[in-house]
Amino acid sequence: MNYVYILECADKSLYTGWTNNLEKRVKTHGDGNGGKYTRARLPVKLVYFEEYDDKVSAQKREYEIKQMRRKEKLKLIESAIVE
Repeated sequence: MNYVYILECADKSLYTGWTNNLEKRVKTHGDGNGGKYTRARLPVKLVYFEEYDDKVSAQKREYEIKQMRRKEKLKLIESAIVE
């Protein structure tokens, strides 16, 4: 399984990425080893993810999300929250 995910950083910025192991990748970001952007903005929190069967679909969706404005990303995150 492949995933597209959005992390909320300590400064409230949003980071979007893709992986084939969501749990491990979020932990890596949280440990400060996930990338330059998130390392400088710890702690991070997983706020959204989508599942895909193949890597190419996940990468395409990651690109689409990265092109969105912050407001659109927040709407996407809110749409996934079930209360």
